[in-house]
Amino acid sequence: MLALAQQAKSASRALARLSPDEKNLCLRAMAAALENEAPAIQAANALDLAAGTASGLSAALLDRLKLDGKRIAGMARGLREVADLPDPVGRILAERTRPNGLQLQKISTPIGVVVIIYESRPNVTADAASLCFKSGNATILRGGKEALHSNQAIAQIMLAAARAALPTFPENAIQVVATTDRDAIRELLSLTAYVDLCMPRGGEGLIRAVAECSKVPVIKHYKGVCHVYVDAAADFKMAEEIVLNAKCQRPGVCNALETLLVDRAIAPDFLPAMAKLLHARNVELRVDPAAAAHLSAGHPLNKPATEDDWYAEYLDLILSVRLVDGVQGAIDHINHYGSAHSDSIITRDEARARQFLAEVDSAAVYWNASTRFTDGGEFGMGAEIGISTDKIGARGPMGLDELTTYKWLGIGTGQVRA
Repeated sequence: MLALAQQAKSASRALARLSPDEKNLCLRAMAAALENEAPAIQAANALDLAAGTASGLSAALLDRLKLDGKRIAGMARGLREVADLPDPVGRILAERTRPNGLQLQKISTPIGVVVIIYESRPNVTADAASLCFKSGNATILRGGKEALHSNQAIAQIMLAAARAALPTFPENAIQVVATTDRDAIRELLSLTAYVDLCMPRGGEGLIRAVAECSKVPVIKHYKGVCHVYVDAAADFKMAEEIVLNAKCQRPGVCNALETLLVDRAIAPDFLPAMAKLLHARNVELRVDPAAAAHLSAGHPLNKPATEDDWYAEYLDLILSVRLVDGVQGAIDHINHYGSAHSDSIITRDEARARQFLAEVDSAAVYWNASTRFTDGGEFGMGAEIGISTDKIGARGPMGLDELTTYKWLGIGTGQVRA
């Protein structure tokens, strides 16, 4: 781990010397290589899928792990989108001239060496590596053991393409931790002289373990306990479409819906039809007693909710359902049980929507839209490195700008302080 970190620190210095055009040349070469080597990536991914199936991974987690042609094309597209974005390094963020004539400039700079720890989704390897590279950061990637073959294949293909495109490409700008030993992470995150930042992405256990053991700063990409609140003034058809999209389009991702809140006043009219649509998609409902009163008691997909369900990130076709007393009841529930990720209100009442937008304390809050939009690509950032649920520093989808820090430049003509 020490050698890995030292190599990354050295590579970060070399990255600072690359021009925007050189970085973009490498990114476009990487994108083309991912497309050209898709069969090799899928062969490596097949090994991970077979191991995941044998170990009992759920259908939703296997879906997170799977790399088909569409997802590989999406990875390549993400790299090209990152190449097309403005370079985030060297931007003048502020400038002023003091009364003594000293000129000050605040400019964006790379963070340095970034460690990213993540689970399941191997496309994160390409997304994270491309964003760190474009923003001038060396990156050390540690994916989950379930995606080891896929992550290694993606990284090796990207590195080979960059070296072929640019002879001065820093050899260790992108590194993948080859071991799945958890002690290796503890050691890596103790190397404060070489590692500048760690970003863990995954379940509650992973986030807590990293935050507790790390001696370097951590930006947490915590679990997504995402909510949709259907207000009394909602358009029912719109609400049904948004709930189905947020829950069912891809249930194994962090911006998928986990808790449906319904205004008590409309439950008799809205909830039975909504439940029927969800049951048709094999969604298990975990309902509070008030919601249960409006649903078929004998349906095998209806189960009573426990207190733990309101905190749960299922990442599966499971949805907790609760009735609340108006918009204030929804806000109180979300701020108590939510993970500050993504939450949405469905309503035609602007005053209620504005209250929800102002008072829900989450990284992304929506009015009449699916929580599934909390994504770097959907936010126009190209790829994303993750979705921060922290409040200090980056919050929400993290793209290029969020991977920079800044420094002050002072330009004088001989000034000295009195």
